[in-house]
Amino acid sequence: MTVSSPAPQPLPFWRATLFVIAAGCLLALLSFGIRASFGLFLAPMSSEFGWGREVFAIAIALQNLLWGLAQPVAGAFADRHGSGRVLTIGALVYAAGLFIMANASTPGMLTLSAGILVGLGVAGASFAIVLAAFTRLVSEERRSWALGIGTAAGSAGQFLMVPLGQSFLSAYGWSMALTIFGFIALLMVPCAAALTGRPTTKYQMPQSIGVALGEAFRHPSYNYLIAGFFVCGFHVAFIQVHLPAYITDMGLQAGLAAWALALVGGGNIIGAYMSGVLGGRFSKKYLLSGLYLARSVVITIFITLPISEISVLAFSLAIGLLWLSTVPLTSGLVAQFFGTQHMAMLFGIVFFSHQIGAFLGVWMGGYFFDVTGSYDMVWWVSVALGLFAAAIHWPIREQSIARPAATG
Repeated sequence: MTVSSPAPQPLPFWRATLFVIAAGCLLALLSFGIRASFGLFLAPMSSEFGWGREVFAIAIALQNLLWGLAQPVAGAFADRHGSGRVLTIGALVYAAGLFIMANASTPGMLTLSAGILVGLGVAGASFAIVLAAFTRLVSEERRSWALGIGTAAGSAGQFLMVPLGQSFLSAYGWSMALTIFGFIALLMVPCAAALTGRPTTKYQMPQSIGVALGEAFRHPSYNYLIAGFFVCGFHVAFIQVHLPAYITDMGLQAGLAAWALALVGGGNIIGAYMSGVLGGRFSKKYLLSGLYLARSVVITIFITLPISEISVLAFSLAIGLLWLSTVPLTSGLVAQFFGTQHMAMLFGIVFFSHQIGAFLGVWMGGYFFDVTGSYDMVWWVSVALGLFAAAIHWPIREQSIARPAATG
Protein backbone atom coordinates (compact mmCIF):
# COMPACT_ATOMS: atom_id res chain seq x y z
CA MET A 1 0.00 0.00 0.00
CA THR A 2 1.50 3.30 -1.05
CA VAL A 3 0.84 6.69 0.40
CA SER A 4 0.69 9.49 -2.11
CA SER A 5 2.38 12.76 -1.33
CA PRO A 6 0.03 15.65 -0.69
CA ALA A 7 -0.42 17.99 -3.61
CA PRO A 8 1.65 21.15 -3.26
CA GLN A 9 -0.35 24.09 -2.03
CA PRO A 10 -0.59 26.96 -4.49
CA LEU A 11 1.28 30.10 -3.51
CA PRO A 12 -0.81 33.03 -2.28
CA PHE A 13 -1.20 35.65 -4.95
CA TRP A 14 1.21 38.04 -3.23
CA ARG A 15 3.94 35.36 -3.52
CA ALA A 16 3.35 34.62 -7.19
CA THR A 17 6.32 35.57 -9.36
CA LEU A 18 4.33 37.91 -11.59
CA PHE A 19 2.88 39.76 -8.60
CA VAL A 20 6.32 40.13 -7.03
CA ILE A 21 7.74 41.46 -10.29
CA ALA A 22 4.81 43.89 -10.63
CA ALA A 23 5.33 45.19 -7.08
CA GLY A 24 9.06 45.56 -7.65
CA CYS A 25 8.44 47.43 -10.90
CA LEU A 26 6.02 49.84 -9.21
CA LEU A 27 8.53 50.47 -6.44
CA ALA A 28 11.28 51.14 -8.99
CA LEU A 29 8.92 53.44 -10.89
CA LEU A 30 8.23 55.58 -7.82
CA SER A 31 11.77 55.57 -6.46
CA PHE A 32 13.42 56.52 -9.73
CA GLY A 33 10.64 58.75 -11.02
CA ILE A 34 10.45 61.08 -8.03
CA ARG A 35 14.17 61.83 -7.85
CA ALA A 36 14.28 62.20 -11.66
CA SER A 37 12.13 65.32 -11.23
CA PHE A 38 14.56 67.10 -8.89
CA GLY A 39 16.07 69.08 -11.76
CA LEU A 40 12.75 70.94 -12.06
CA PHE A 41 13.27 72.40 -8.59
CA LEU A 42 16.77 73.82 -9.19
CA ALA A 43 15.68 77.11 -10.77
CA PRO A 44 12.66 77.99 -8.56
CA MET A 45 14.40 77.17 -5.25
CA SER A 46 17.63 78.91 -6.24
CA SER A 47 15.68 81.97 -7.42
CA GLU A 48 13.50 82.24 -4.30
CA PHE A 49 16.40 82.09 -1.85
CA GLY A 50 19.03 83.83 -3.95
CA TRP A 51 21.32 80.79 -4.14
CA GLY A 52 23.85 80.15 -6.88
CA ARG A 53 23.19 76.95 -8.78
CA GLU A 54 26.13 75.30 -7.05
CA VAL A 55 24.15 75.18 -3.77
CA PHE A 56 21.44 72.98 -5.24
CA ALA A 57 24.00 71.07 -7.30
CA ILE A 58 26.08 70.22 -4.22
CA ALA A 59 23.03 68.86 -2.38
CA ILE A 60 22.08 66.62 -5.31
CA ALA A 61 25.71 65.63 -5.84
CA LEU A 62 25.91 64.59 -2.17
CA GLN A 63 22.68 62.65 -2.62
CA ASN A 64 24.25 60.71 -5.47
CA LEU A 65 27.44 60.07 -3.52
CA LEU A 66 25.65 58.84 -0.39
CA TRP A 67 23.36 56.70 -2.53
CA GLY A 68 26.46 55.06 -3.95
CA LEU A 69 28.20 54.69 -0.58
CA ALA A 70 25.16 53.15 1.07
CA GLN A 71 24.19 50.90 -1.84
CA PRO A 72 26.71 48.07 -1.20
CA VAL A 73 25.79 48.07 2.52
CA ALA A 74 22.08 47.95 1.74
CA GLY A 75 22.79 45.26 -0.83
CA ALA A 76 24.77 43.12 1.63
CA PHE A 77 21.92 43.36 4.15
CA ALA A 78 19.39 42.42 1.47
CA ASP A 79 21.55 39.47 0.38
CA ARG A 80 21.58 38.13 3.94
CA HIS A 81 18.10 39.04 5.22
CA GLY A 82 16.01 39.59 2.10
CA SER A 83 15.01 42.72 0.22
CA GLY A 84 11.74 43.61 1.95
CA ARG A 85 13.18 45.14 5.12
CA VAL A 86 15.78 47.18 3.27
CA LEU A 87 13.22 48.53 0.80
CA THR A 88 10.77 49.46 3.58
CA ILE A 89 13.34 51.38 5.64
CA GLY A 90 14.64 53.07 2.52
CA ALA A 91 11.15 54.17 1.47
CA LEU A 92 10.45 55.73 4.88
CA VAL A 93 13.75 57.64 4.94
CA TYR A 94 13.19 58.74 1.33
CA ALA A 95 9.75 60.16 2.20
CA ALA A 96 11.14 61.92 5.29
CA GLY A 97 13.77 63.61 3.12
CA LEU A 98 11.10 64.88 0.73
CA PHE A 99 8.97 66.29 3.55
CA ILE A 100 11.95 68.15 5.01
CA MET A 101 13.07 69.35 1.58
CA ALA A 102 9.61 70.84 1.11
CA ASN A 103 10.37 73.16 4.04
CA ALA A 104 14.06 73.78 3.32
CA SER A 105 14.93 77.49 3.47
CA THR A 106 18.69 77.30 3.99
CA PRO A 107 21.50 75.49 2.17
CA GLY A 108 22.02 73.36 5.29
CA MET A 109 18.41 72.15 5.32
CA LEU A 110 18.55 71.46 1.59
CA THR A 111 21.73 69.42 2.06
CA LEU A 112 20.22 67.46 4.97
CA SER A 113 17.01 66.66 3.13
CA ALA A 114 17.73 66.40 -0.60
CA GLY A 115 21.33 65.37 -0.01
CA ILE A 116 21.63 63.12 3.05
CA LEU A 117 18.16 61.72 3.73
CA VAL A 118 17.06 61.22 0.13
CA GLY A 119 20.49 59.83 -0.71
CA LEU A 120 20.32 57.22 2.06
CA GLY A 121 16.64 56.54 1.43
CA VAL A 122 16.99 55.93 -2.27
CA ALA A 123 19.88 53.51 -1.58
CA GLY A 124 17.50 51.35 0.44
CA ALA A 125 14.53 51.84 -1.89
CA SER A 126 16.69 51.37 -4.94
CA PHE A 127 16.01 49.63 -8.22
CA ALA A 128 19.40 47.95 -7.62
CA ILE A 129 17.86 46.04 -4.68
CA VAL A 130 14.82 45.24 -6.80
CA LEU A 131 16.94 43.97 -9.69
CA ALA A 132 18.98 41.76 -7.36
CA ALA A 133 15.75 40.21 -6.10
CA PHE A 134 14.62 39.61 -9.67
CA THR A 135 17.81 37.68 -10.46
CA ARG A 136 16.78 35.14 -7.82
CA LEU A 137 13.17 34.88 -8.97
CA VAL A 138 13.62 33.99 -12.61
CA SER A 139 15.58 31.40 -14.53
CA GLU A 140 18.97 32.29 -15.96
CA GLU A 141 17.52 32.14 -19.46
CA ARG A 142 14.93 34.80 -18.59
CA ARG A 143 17.15 36.85 -16.29
CA SER A 144 18.23 39.48 -18.80
CA TRP A 145 14.59 40.00 -19.81
CA ALA A 146 13.53 40.45 -16.17
CA LEU A 147 16.32 42.96 -15.56
CA GLY A 148 15.19 44.86 -18.62
CA ILE A 149 11.61 44.93 -17.33
CA GLY A 150 12.73 46.23 -13.93
CA THR A 151 14.93 48.92 -15.45
CA ALA A 152 12.19 49.94 -17.89
CA ALA A 153 9.87 50.40 -14.90
CA GLY A 154 12.27 52.96 -13.44
CA SER A 155 12.31 54.64 -16.83
CA ALA A 156 8.52 54.72 -16.85
CA GLY A 157 8.76 56.55 -13.52
CA GLN A 158 10.76 59.31 -15.14
CA PHE A 159 8.31 59.48 -18.04
CA LEU A 160 5.29 59.74 -15.72
CA MET A 161 6.57 61.56 -12.64
CA VAL A 162 8.48 64.42 -14.27
CA PRO A 163 5.41 65.89 -16.07
CA LEU A 164 3.41 65.24 -12.90
CA GLY A 165 6.03 67.12 -10.89
CA GLN A 166 5.89 70.02 -13.32
CA SER A 167 2.10 70.09 -12.96
CA PHE A 168 2.38 70.16 -9.17
CA LEU A 169 5.05 72.85 -9.41
CA SER A 170 2.95 75.05 -11.69
CA ALA A 171 -0.26 74.60 -9.69
CA TYR A 172 0.98 74.66 -6.08
CA GLY A 173 4.59 75.88 -6.00
CA TRP A 174 7.76 73.93 -5.23
CA SER A 175 7.09 73.36 -1.50
CA MET A 176 3.66 71.76 -1.91
CA ALA A 177 4.88 69.78 -4.93
CA LEU A 178 7.61 68.18 -2.79
CA THR A 179 5.11 67.48 0.01
CA ILE A 180 2.84 65.64 -2.44
CA PHE A 181 5.83 63.66 -3.66
CA GLY A 182 6.55 62.71 -0.04
CA PHE A 183 3.12 61.12 0.33
CA ILE A 184 3.49 59.37 -3.02
CA ALA A 185 6.83 57.95 -1.86
CA LEU A 186 5.07 56.22 1.04
CA LEU A 187 3.33 53.98 -1.52
CA MET A 188 6.66 52.18 -1.84
CA VAL A 189 6.19 50.61 1.61
CA PRO A 190 3.40 48.16 0.65
CA CYS A 191 5.30 47.36 -2.56
CA ALA A 192 8.33 46.38 -0.47
CA ALA A 193 6.23 43.87 1.48
CA ALA A 194 5.88 41.75 -1.66
CA LEU A 195 9.66 41.37 -1.89
CA THR A 196 10.20 39.92 1.58
CA GLY A 197 11.99 36.63 2.10
CA ARG A 198 15.56 35.48 2.44
CA PRO A 199 17.61 34.39 -0.57
CA THR A 200 18.58 30.76 -0.99
CA THR A 201 22.08 29.39 -1.52
CA LYS A 202 20.92 26.00 -2.81
CA TYR A 203 23.30 24.47 -5.37
CA GLN A 204 25.94 27.03 -4.43
CA MET A 205 28.59 26.86 -1.74
CA PRO A 206 27.96 29.47 0.97
CA GLN A 207 30.50 32.26 0.62
CA SER A 208 31.45 34.93 3.13
CA ILE A 209 31.32 38.60 2.23
CA GLY A 210 35.09 38.92 2.53
CA VAL A 211 35.73 36.02 0.18
CA ALA A 212 33.16 37.35 -2.29
CA LEU A 213 34.77 40.81 -2.31
CA GLY A 214 38.27 39.41 -2.75
CA GLU A 215 37.13 37.22 -5.60
CA ALA A 216 35.38 40.12 -7.30
CA PHE A 217 38.20 42.64 -7.09
CA ARG A 218 40.70 40.09 -8.43
CA HIS A 219 38.49 39.67 -11.50
CA PRO A 220 39.66 42.13 -14.22
CA SER A 221 36.34 42.16 -16.04
CA TYR A 222 34.54 43.24 -12.85
CA ASN A 223 36.93 46.19 -12.52
CA TYR A 224 36.30 47.15 -16.14
CA LEU A 225 32.58 47.24 -15.35
CA ILE A 226 33.25 49.47 -12.35
CA ALA A 227 35.22 51.93 -14.51
CA GLY A 228 32.62 51.96 -17.27
CA PHE A 229 29.63 52.47 -15.00
CA PHE A 230 31.30 55.61 -13.60
CA VAL A 231 30.71 57.19 -17.00
CA CYS A 232 27.05 56.19 -17.02
CA GLY A 233 26.55 57.99 -13.71
CA PHE A 234 28.30 61.13 -14.92
CA HIS A 235 26.14 61.33 -18.05
CA VAL A 236 22.81 60.55 -16.41
CA ALA A 237 23.16 62.84 -13.38
CA PHE A 238 24.54 65.82 -15.29
CA ILE A 239 21.81 65.68 -17.93
CA GLN A 240 19.02 64.92 -15.48
CA VAL A 241 19.81 67.83 -13.15
CA HIS A 242 21.14 70.47 -15.55
CA LEU A 243 19.28 69.87 -18.82
CA PRO A 244 16.14 71.78 -17.67
CA ALA A 245 18.21 74.83 -16.72
CA TYR A 246 20.29 74.53 -19.91
CA ILE A 247 17.13 74.57 -22.01
CA THR A 248 15.69 77.65 -20.32
CA ASP A 249 19.09 79.39 -20.44
CA MET A 250 18.93 79.02 -24.21
CA GLY A 251 15.65 80.94 -24.29
CA LEU A 252 13.21 78.04 -24.47
CA GLN A 253 10.28 77.55 -22.11
CA ALA A 254 10.34 75.64 -18.81
CA GLY A 255 7.48 73.43 -19.99
CA LEU A 256 9.72 72.14 -22.78
CA ALA A 257 12.36 71.27 -20.18
CA ALA A 258 9.88 69.09 -18.28
CA TRP A 259 8.77 67.34 -21.44
CA ALA A 260 12.39 66.82 -22.45
CA LEU A 261 13.06 64.87 -19.23
CA ALA A 262 9.81 62.98 -19.70
CA LEU A 263 10.82 62.07 -23.24
CA VAL A 264 14.16 60.82 -21.92
CA GLY A 265 12.16 58.55 -19.63
CA GLY A 266 9.88 57.47 -22.47
CA GLY A 267 12.81 56.59 -24.70
CA ASN A 268 14.41 54.84 -21.76
CA ILE A 269 11.43 52.50 -21.39
CA ILE A 270 12.06 51.24 -24.90
CA GLY A 271 15.85 51.26 -24.58
CA ALA A 272 15.97 49.46 -21.24
CA TYR A 273 13.53 46.77 -22.32
CA MET A 274 15.29 46.18 -25.63
CA SER A 275 18.64 46.10 -23.85
CA GLY A 276 17.34 43.33 -21.62
CA VAL A 277 16.05 41.38 -24.61
CA LEU A 278 19.21 41.85 -26.68
CA GLY A 279 21.42 41.06 -23.68
CA GLY A 280 19.91 37.59 -23.59
CA ARG A 281 20.87 36.98 -27.22
CA PHE A 282 24.08 38.88 -27.94
CA SER A 283 27.35 39.80 -26.25
CA LYS A 284 26.67 42.17 -23.38
CA LYS A 285 30.11 43.78 -23.50
CA TYR A 286 29.82 44.72 -27.18
CA LEU A 287 26.34 46.11 -26.61
CA LEU A 288 27.72 48.26 -23.78
CA SER A 289 30.56 49.56 -25.94
CA GLY A 290 28.09 50.48 -28.64
CA LEU A 291 25.79 52.26 -26.20
CA TYR A 292 28.53 54.48 -24.78
CA LEU A 293 29.89 55.31 -28.23
CA ALA A 294 26.39 56.26 -29.35
CA ARG A 295 26.01 58.57 -26.33
CA SER A 296 29.13 60.50 -27.35
CA VAL A 297 27.82 60.87 -30.89
CA VAL A 298 24.38 62.06 -29.75
CA ILE A 299 25.80 64.61 -27.29
CA THR A 300 28.23 65.96 -29.91
CA ILE A 301 25.43 66.49 -32.42
CA PHE A 302 23.22 68.19 -29.81
CA ILE A 303 25.78 70.74 -28.63
CA THR A 304 27.16 71.59 -32.07
CA LEU A 305 23.85 72.19 -33.85
CA PRO A 306 21.66 75.27 -33.20
CA ILE A 307 19.26 74.59 -30.33
CA SER A 308 15.52 74.54 -30.98
CA GLU A 309 12.45 72.75 -29.71
CA ILE A 310 12.96 70.05 -32.33
CA SER A 311 16.63 69.54 -31.47
CA VAL A 312 15.84 69.33 -27.74
CA LEU A 313 13.12 66.74 -28.26
CA ALA A 314 15.24 64.75 -30.72
CA PHE A 315 18.18 64.75 -28.30
CA SER A 316 15.94 63.74 -25.40
CA LEU A 317 14.50 60.78 -27.28
CA ALA A 318 17.90 59.65 -28.57
CA ILE A 319 19.67 59.92 -25.21
CA GLY A 320 16.65 58.27 -23.57
CA LEU A 321 17.09 55.18 -25.74
CA LEU A 322 20.67 55.00 -24.41
CA TRP A 323 19.91 56.19 -20.85
CA LEU A 324 19.64 53.20 -18.49
CA SER A 325 19.94 50.58 -21.20
CA THR A 326 23.37 50.02 -19.64
CA VAL A 327 21.81 48.69 -16.41
CA PRO A 328 20.38 45.31 -17.53
CA LEU A 329 23.65 44.56 -19.32
CA THR A 330 25.91 45.64 -16.45
CA SER A 331 23.89 43.93 -13.72
CA GLY A 332 23.51 40.87 -15.94
CA LEU A 333 27.28 40.59 -16.30
CA VAL A 334 27.75 40.81 -12.52
CA ALA A 335 25.30 37.94 -12.04
CA GLN A 336 26.97 36.01 -14.85
CA PHE A 337 30.42 36.42 -13.29
CA PHE A 338 29.59 35.57 -9.67
CA GLY A 339 26.07 34.13 -9.42
CA THR A 340 23.25 35.57 -7.31
CA GLN A 341 24.35 34.87 -3.72
CA HIS A 342 25.99 38.29 -3.25
CA MET A 343 24.42 39.95 -6.29
CA ALA A 344 22.96 42.99 -4.48
CA MET A 345 26.25 43.80 -2.76
CA LEU A 346 28.49 43.27 -5.80
CA PHE A 347 26.22 45.23 -8.11
CA GLY A 348 26.01 47.84 -5.34
CA ILE A 349 29.78 48.32 -5.56
CA VAL A 350 29.59 48.78 -9.32
CA PHE A 351 26.73 51.20 -8.69
CA PHE A 352 28.90 53.12 -6.20
CA SER A 353 31.23 53.90 -9.09
CA HIS A 354 28.16 55.07 -11.02
CA GLN A 355 27.32 57.44 -8.18
CA ILE A 356 30.85 58.84 -7.94
CA GLY A 357 30.41 59.73 -11.58
CA ALA A 358 26.99 61.17 -10.78
CA PHE A 359 28.46 63.30 -7.98
CA LEU A 360 31.07 64.76 -10.30
CA GLY A 361 28.60 65.26 -13.15
CA VAL A 362 26.14 67.22 -11.01
CA TRP A 363 28.80 69.21 -9.14
CA MET A 364 30.86 70.06 -12.21
CA GLY A 365 27.75 71.23 -14.00
CA GLY A 366 26.92 73.69 -11.21
CA TYR A 367 30.54 74.74 -10.62
CA PHE A 368 31.49 75.45 -14.21
CA PHE A 369 28.21 77.23 -14.89
CA ASP A 370 28.78 79.56 -11.93
CA VAL A 371 32.40 80.17 -12.99
CA THR A 372 32.02 80.42 -16.77
CA GLY A 373 28.30 81.02 -17.28
CA SER A 374 28.15 78.00 -19.56
CA TYR A 375 27.81 74.21 -19.51
CA ASP A 376 30.02 73.76 -22.59
CA MET A 377 33.05 72.31 -20.80
CA VAL A 378 30.99 69.64 -19.05
CA TRP A 379 29.26 68.65 -22.28
CA TRP A 380 32.65 68.01 -23.91
CA VAL A 381 33.91 66.10 -20.88
CA SER A 382 30.80 63.91 -21.29
CA VAL A 383 31.75 63.19 -24.90
CA ALA A 384 35.31 62.19 -23.92
CA LEU A 385 34.08 59.94 -21.11
CA GLY A 386 31.69 58.17 -23.47
CA LEU A 387 34.59 57.27 -25.75
CA PHE A 388 36.57 56.00 -22.76
CA ALA A 389 33.67 53.79 -21.63
CA ALA A 390 33.25 52.37 -25.12
CA ALA A 391 36.88 51.27 -25.05
CA ILE A 392 37.02 49.94 -21.46
CA HIS A 393 34.23 47.39 -21.98
CA TRP A 394 35.88 45.79 -25.00
CA PRO A 395 38.34 43.50 -23.10
CA ILE A 396 35.69 42.09 -20.71
CA ARG A 397 35.52 38.28 -20.66
CA GLU A 398 31.93 37.07 -20.39
CA GLN A 399 32.60 33.93 -18.36
CA SER A 400 31.30 32.64 -15.03
CA ILE A 401 33.66 31.89 -12.17
CA ALA A 402 33.74 28.14 -11.50
CA ARG A 403 32.93 27.14 -7.92
CA PRO A 404 32.21 23.79 -6.23
CA ALA A 405 28.51 23.02 -6.01
CA ALA A 406 26.72 22.62 -2.70
CA THR A 407 25.24 19.22 -1.92
CA GLY A 408 21.64 18.69 -0.84
